[in-house]
Amino acid sequence: MSGFPYLIPVVVSAVVCAVALLVPRLRWPLAPFVVTAVTAWWGWLTVPLLGIVMFDLAAARRVRLAMGCAVVALGANLLGYPATRVWVDQRYVSALFLLLFAVFVGLWIGSRRRLLQALTADMEHLRIEAQLREEAARLGERSRIAAEMHDVLAHRLSLIALHTGVLATKNDTLPAPVAERLGLLRTTSVEALTDLRDVLGVLRDPDATPPGAALTPVIGEVGQLAAEARAAGQHIGLTTDGFPEQAPTTHRLAVYRIVQEALTNARKHADGAEVTVHIDYRPPATLVEVTNTPGTPRTDTVGSGYGLVGLRERVTTLGGHLNAGPAGAGAWRLAVRIPHPAAIEQNGTRP
Repeated sequence: MSGFPYLIPVVVSAVVCAVALLVPRLRWPLAPFVVTAVTAWWGWLTVPLLGIVMFDLAAARRVRLAMGCAVVALGANLLGYPATRVWVDQRYVSALFLLLFAVFVGLWIGSRRRLLQALTADMEHLRIEAQLREEAARLGERSRIAAEMHDVLAHRLSLIALHTGVLATKNDTLPAPVAERLGLLRTTSVEALTDLRDVLGVLRDPDATPPGAALTPVIGEVGQLAAEARAAGQHIGLTTDGFPEQAPTTHRLAVYRIVQEALTNARKHADGAEVTVHIDYRPPATLVEVTNTPGTPRTDTVGSGYGLVGLRERVTTLGGHLNAGPAGAGAWRLAVRIPHPAAIEQNGTRP
């Protein structure tokens, strides 16, 4: 104590500065001014604390304030005690080096933190964007399914209305109960057709079907898809077990979309590859398997990357499963299984 009479005041001042630096509510704006005042009074004894403050300010891109604190502290220290003055015995060299080093390190750490924050924000933005695109693909596929079912159901209801209308013109030759039932059937089918158009008609293109035009189903033929792909230069091998009529209409629509997407992907990512398509419509499940050998990826086409998302949504809606991935030796395989409604009921499950 006799060798250094300022020990207790310096310790108390250092504790006050440490509290100001460690307590978040006091760290700004109190800590820089407290540490600057203490350093101005005690000089080189508290220069490390001033270095911490300058590091913190530099990391927060407040370099001017950091340099101002250093200038005020070192300048005012000229009036302090000679024993603790920074400018005695060339201590200012070490003090200046420490303070400048703290500023440079603070700038580097601050830039790194901001870079990491920006990268994290970009990754979060990309993640959210990918989720939105995936959700949009699902919603688009659901809308497409609804539109296709609108076409099919409207076509069949219009056929019922048409045939019941023709039979109703022969009421004089039919028993009264039969004529009454035919009239009820015709009225119900027409009302159902109107309701269907009102509910799902918004999903159709207003210009696709002019008012009053006959509705036709939009069930595409897989054989036609294969023929068009062959005409475009693809090597397609198509085999079919059973008949399309053995599968529900929804399955036939799904098969068409699955084969269409698989052939498109093969054309984009494996140009010139041999594609094998196998379809089995027979109960208890509709099966689709598409395999292609390695090919050359094309650079003149850009896909959304969400075609399989839409297909998986369609297949899942029907209670089925879709698997897609490498099949060995650079080949790619897409396999789909959609159980028939009768098989689902026998198993006691629902899609």
